[in-house]
Amino acid sequence: MNQFRRSLLICGLVCASLNLFGQMRGWEVGGWLGASNYFGDLNTNWRLNRIQLAGGLSARYNLNDRLGVRFGANVGSLRADDADSKNVYEQRRNLNFRTFVADGTFLFEFNFLPYVHGHRELYYTPYVLLGPSIYFFNPKTDLDGKTYALRNYGTEGQFRGEEYNTMQGAIVYGLGFKIDLSYRWSLNFEISGRRLFSDYIDDVSGTYADPRDIKAQRGDIAMALADRSGEPKIGLAGRQRGNGKKNDTYVMAGISVLYYFGSIRCPAFAR
Repeated sequence: MNQFRRSLLICGLVCASLNLFGQMRGWEVGGWLGASNYFGDLNTNWRLNRIQLAGGLSARYNLNDRLGVRFGANVGSLRADDADSKNVYEQRRNLNFRTFVADGTFLFEFNFLPYVHGHRELYYTPYVLLGPSIYFFNPKTDLDGKTYALRNYGTEGQFRGEEYNTMQGAIVYGLGFKIDLSYRWSLNFEISGRRLFSDYIDDVSGTYADPRDIKAQRGDIAMALADRSGEPKIGLAGRQRGNGKKNDTYVMAGISVLYYFGSIRCPAFAR
C-alpha cells in the first residue's frame, strides 16, 4: 500500500510539473474571419480601398511550447480597378478584375515566447509563420453588362491551350499574436501575405499583343477585353500592359478562435 501511495505521489508531482512547465503537445482546431486585399499590376501603390471579406478553417499541432505546424483552408475575394489609381497611364489603361480565391496552406509556426495552454504566465505570445500554399483563382470582369472569365479570352495573346493555370503555388509568410481565453479556448490575431508564383491573378502581366491577332484567335470580345482604353487606344503591340518582373501578392488578416484538444498525461507506473 505504501508503494502504491508513493507512486501516486510521484505521478501527481510529475503532472503538476508538466502543467506548470509545459508539455504543450496536442491539436487545436478552429475558424477565422477577416479580410483580404490584392496588390499587383492593378494596384501598384498599395491601395486598401477594395478590402474584401475572407475566412477559413485551421488545424494546428503543437510540437512543443515554441514550435507548431498548421494546416489551413481559406477563402476570400480580391478586386482592383485602374479607375482608383492616381497614375495617369493606369487610368488610361482602364483595366479591372475580381476573383474568388481559395487556398490550402501548410505552415510552420515559431512562438517568440513559451506558450502553454492554461498556464498562469505563459498564456500568450507573438509568433511568426512560413510555409507553402496552393491556391485557386479565376479573374473576371464586366463588359456591357455581361461577366467574362478573362482567362478564356487570351487577353495578352496566349494561344488556345496555352492559357495560364488557375491553380498555382505560393509562399505564405506572416505574423500573429495568440492569447488564451481559457485552458481550451484561445484567440489568434494574424496577418499573412502570399508571394505568388504567378503574375496572372489579375489577368495582367506583360505587354499588349497585336489586337488583330487577338481578334483572329478569340474574336471581338477578346480584343475589347485586352485593351479597354479610350480613343486613341494605347494597346499597341509590345507596349507595357503590366509588370511581368514582379508577381502579384494578396494578404489575408483576421481573428480566429481555436479549441485545444491536448491534455496533460501522467506517465505510466507499475503498482
